[in-house]
Order: sequence, then structure tokens, then C-alpha cells
Amino acid sequence: MSAQTSRAAAATKPAAVVKSGAAGAAVFPGSDSRKYNYFEPKGRKATHYEDMTVDVQPDPERYLLQDWIISFPDGTPTYSKDWTAAKSSNWHKFRAVDQEWERTHYQRQSTICGMVQNTIENGRKSGAPTRFDPAWVKILQNHLGAYKHAEFGLGTSTMQAQRYGYTQMVNNAILTNSSYKLRFAQDVTLYLSEIGLDLPGFDTAAGKQHWLDDPVWQGVRKSVESVMGSNDYLEQYFATNVVFEPLVGELFRSGFLMQAASAQNDFITPAVVSAAEADYERNLANTVELFHILGTDPTYATQNLALFNKWLAKHGDLALDAANHLQPVWSQPRVKVAAFADAMAHAKNRIKGIAAELGLTVPANLAS
Repeated sequence: MSAQTSRAAAATKPAAVVKSGAAGAAVFPGSDSRKYNYFEPKGRKATHYEDMTVDVQPDPERYLLQDWIISFPDGTPTYSKDWTAAKSSNWHKFRAVDQEWERTHYQRQSTICGMVQNTIENGRKSGAPTRFDPAWVKILQNHLGAYKHAEFGLGTSTMQAQRYGYTQMVNNAILTNSSYKLRFAQDVTLYLSEIGLDLPGFDTAAGKQHWLDDPVWQGVRKSVESVMGSNDYLEQYFATNVVFEPLVGELFRSGFLMQAASAQNDFITPAVVSAAEADYERNLANTVELFHILGTDPTYATQNLALFNKWLAKHGDLALDAANHLQPVWSQPRVKVAAFADAMAHAKNRIKGIAAELGLTVPANLAS
């Protein structure tokens, strides 16, 4: 065989596919450097957050060249792109805005728990709960006690949802969301239990009964349970932060509790509840970042936006109904300083702003 024929045969021979995990077997960004990353960082240099999250979860399309090491008995892979109806040309592009990973998350949670506990202890030492307006005490007992179940429901929903994300970055964002929800539900439970020690006749079990039986809370319960019942993990994440939080969560926390409390001689509850508002700002930033990436995907943007609009309409109807059912609570304080109409108008403006960032169409019942 001539040298020319040999070169031609070599040129037509398919390139070898690397199936080895040995050092030096693959070429990747920075592989020829003594200091390298296996991934392309979002900025000029990789952050500590990226070092701890990117490619921690395996992907056969990247470095798991031997395919999934473990699969479910029916052949379902360890992680699947089909676990959500949303599509992406690069699931690894997302980076959480708050850049939280395990250590930083535990540090922030610990700080919040300490702040809440100090607030409650100092308030009780000064006898603050005994100066609460009696009608307000009933509201805290019945309605804040009921609302903690909504927080717990969304926390358990996102806790389940995070297992199905295709990358560690997506999973981390959903998991920290869950952790914040569960922590706040715990904050409220402990808060009500502790002030109950200073308030004769305070019933810490009343909130559960209102959650189960009070018509005021059945719309909220239905909305939360619809999120919990979804089989699409990104629908759960979307419904929680894009829909439920602005229309129900912020409406009740900021639009009622934090505005009305001081007029009832209560300066403790706003401090406890403010932690949840800060949590939501972080969760919302991560959510908007993820769904903006999916909504502007070079391949799947159109179908993703159609899907998100469908989710917005579905959960928007439920959340709006839930919010309207809460209206009687605004009339229960003896000193009325917050109006439901104002809180609802703010909630609708909030969801319209979020939808605009994501390029979504707000349904007519939420736009008016």
C-alpha cells in the first residue's frame, strides 16, 4: 500500500471515542494547565460556588463517558432530562444568583435562627407579648398558626422536587429554597409556642384546625396542594416563587402581618416574618435567572415560554382564589391600618413585574 493510500485511509477513519477516566485521557478547558477547571466558569475566574457545584452531579454527555453507573430497575437513568416538560440546550449554564452551597447556606440559616431566637427572647424578657392587643393575639393564634402549614407544604414540595434536577446547580437552588421554607415554618412554630407561654389560654393547636377547616384557608390549602401534587419539578419551583409567593405569601406576610402588627402593640412578629421576606428575595432571584435562561434558550425558547404561560395561568387562578379567600382576615384587627385592596394591588404589580422579566403574558384576571 502506498503512503498516499495510507494517508487517505487514515483520513477516513472515524475519530476514536475516549472511554477512559484516566488522567490525561480527555481534553477540556485548562487541561494543559497545572491549575484548571473542568468547566467554563461564568466569569473570568471560577467562583468558590462554581468549584463546589459545577459537574458535581454526573452527566453522560460530559464526563461520565461510561454512561450511568447505576440506573433504576426499569431502565430509568439516575437523572433524566424528561423529568420536566421544559427543555434546555445546556442544563449546565445556570448559576444561582445567591451562589449558595452547603457551607454558606448553613452559615446563613444559623445566623437567621440566632436573630429570630434573640428577638423572641428579648421581647419576652420585656413582657412584650402581654401588651399585644387581644384581637391580634387571636389572629396570630389562628391565622399565622394556619399560614405556617402553607410554608411547610411548599418546603416539602421543593424538597421532593430538588431530587429531579438535571444538574447540581439547579438542585442546589431548589434545595436551599426548600430549606428556607422549612426553617420559616419552624420559626413560626417556635415563636407561637414561646409567646403562648406568656398568654393565658393561647392555643398552639388552633392554627392546624383553621388550616384544615376554616373556609378562609381552604383556597390557600388547595393552591399549595396543587403545587405538591405536580409531577414536574420545575413546575413546582415555578409555581412556588413566580405565582404563589407574590399572590399569597407576600400578600399575607408583608401586606398584612408586617403592616398591621405595630398598631396592635406587636413589634416582635414583623422581625420574625422579615426573615421570610429576605429568603424570598434570594429564592426569586434564582428562579428568575433559571427561567430566563430557559425562556431565551436558542433552541427551545418558544416552547418553554408557552409552557411557562400555561403554568402561570393554571397556578395563577388557584393563587388568586386563595388570596381573595383571605380577605376577611384584614378586617379582624381592632386597629385597622392595612387595606386588603392595597395589598392585592401590590401583589398583582409584583407578579406582573416578575412575568415581564421572564417574557411571559400575564392572564387577564391577574393584570386587572
